[in-house]
Amino acid sequence: MPARRLLLSAAIAVSASGAAIAAPETYTIDASHTYPSFKAAHIGGISFWRGKIDKNSGAVTLDRAAKTGSIEILMDMTSIDFGHEKMNEHAKKDDIFDVAKYPTATYKSTKVVFTGDAISSVEGNLTLHGVTKPVTLTVNQFKCIPHPFYKREVCGADASAVIDRTEFGVGYGVGKTIPDGKVTLEIQVEALKDETPGPT
Repeated sequence: MPARRLLLSAAIAVSASGAAIAAPETYTIDASHTYPSFKAAHIGGISFWRGKIDKNSGAVTLDRAAKTGSIEILMDMTSIDFGHEKMNEHAKKDDIFDVAKYPTATYKSTKVVFTGDAISSVEGNLTLHGVTKPVTLTVNQFKCIPHPFYKREVCGADASAVIDRTEFGVGYGVGKTIPDGKVTLEIQVEALKDETPGPT
């Protein structure tokens, strides 16, 4: 084989090999270890209500070589839990989250930002109560390890953001018994790497 053709073949092989190495990896949200939680002021701001969304699903893709990725989380608003049954019932009614009309909330990333080898923030859109607004999550911790039981890689993150619920049409009590609509979101996420299909 002429030297020029040999070099061309080698370059194509290296390019193909690099593309394979850099291929995005997909992870499925572990619903039993993923809890979007929140903190909001109670009457007169004398204390804070805390709660979480118990049922969630979604997926994460990561291309750590290219420093890119995507995240999508689906939250079942019918599973909202304040640890207080009467508050749970009220939160689902039409004057707050109206879960009969808006049973789900979603977060979809538009950009995943890396610092070094770790995700440091995620830009995206939160859809809540039928309204979509941009929300940037600060990723306070990001780590991937071999899962001790499933023998696959698992990645975990702790993220946070502050939103104004009135921007999503959830204004119950604001300006009356509650000083403002600020809600602190704290999201713990664990996602298990999808198994690589075997040869067919």
